[in-house]
Amino acid sequence: MIAYDKNLLDNSILLDEAKDLKNAGFISKEQFENIHSQLSHLKTNKNLLVRLGFFLLGCLMYSSICGTLSLTLFQLFQNHLSIILLIIALVGIIGLEFLSRENYFGQGLDDAFLFGFLTSLGAFVGSSTNGEELLVALVLTLAAIITYLRYLHLSSALIACIAATATIAYTSFEIGEITKSLLPFIMMLFANIGYWLSKGTLEKTKNNYYYKGLKLANNYCLILFYLAGNYLVVRELSIILLGTETPKGQDITFAPFFYIFTFFVPVAYILNGLRTRNRIMLWIGVLALTFSIYSIRYYYALLPLEIALTIGGIIVFFFSYFTIERIKEKELGITFKIDRFLNSNTLANAEILITATQMSIKPTAVDGSKMKFGGGDFSGGGSSGNF
Repeated sequence: MIAYDKNLLDNSILLDEAKDLKNAGFISKEQFENIHSQLSHLKTNKNLLVRLGFFLLGCLMYSSICGTLSLTLFQLFQNHLSIILLIIALVGIIGLEFLSRENYFGQGLDDAFLFGFLTSLGAFVGSSTNGEELLVALVLTLAAIITYLRYLHLSSALIACIAATATIAYTSFEIGEITKSLLPFIMMLFANIGYWLSKGTLEKTKNNYYYKGLKLANNYCLILFYLAGNYLVVRELSIILLGTETPKGQDITFAPFFYIFTFFVPVAYILNGLRTRNRIMLWIGVLALTFSIYSIRYYYALLPLEIALTIGGIIVFFFSYFTIERIKEKELGITFKIDRFLNSNTLANAEILITATQMSIKPTAVDGSKMKFGGGDFSGGGSSGNF
């Protein structure tokens, strides 16, 4: 099923692990370069800017091919736009298959052809069914799952999650007004099932190739579960989907439940993330708690914004200070000590910058240098009235 050579894929995984060990300081740069030279691997690119550049180049290449084909095909299928869209989608999957055969993985060009294939396929289904949203979402879900199983792109896994969510939503719309009004609870149930299924699969899987996609789906379900019961999301979507404005002085149905849910779930995420040392769940919990505060403030602003921010900053400062003081000497469990597998250069650079700004550091001339420093009357590094 997987399009790539298994040996090259295994070697790429080993190289990623070796790079993590190098960044953590467990192996030297020379040892990593020795490993890199001895293992043949897939043609990939970890630099996001370079990958984005190749993605834009791939989009230009794909659009050029499709534009040339469209000029020819339009003469044959003037009244059948869906056929042209289907052929354009086939160009995307053929190009993606060709790039995978050439061992390109996450390099940028293959991302462009994958995106083009799924977009054209969705447009083809939409034009063939007069814009049937449920069928478009269902086809994209299946197509994204198949492309992820074959090409292992995380973008396919994310599109599959979003399309599956849209499929559940449109199915609820098709059934009737009752399921439409119960959509938050249906989404909670869907997210809960998806979370436990992906969690169980992660614990049982012996295939590392699909681990990142399952992890992405697992975290996506956490976010979806929270947003499905968030008070602001539920209230605003009820206006959009049901067309019912909430009169002043009244509240939405099950409002107490959604109030409690909006704050209880982020706190549960944070506590469980700390207990299981799950950093991603902890981040999701903190961001969700921040959005929960915004959600309530959006409707009930008890204090002016500047006073609320000041009080919140004071609370966060003291909470962070006393927490750091309590855990900074711990070696196990929740600790403030630096994780060697995380890049700590940012913290080190910040410390240097703060030190430099707090001390009066004046540039001095190197022995033997013809450039003289210290001639400025202002805050410059040696500028004066003379050249």
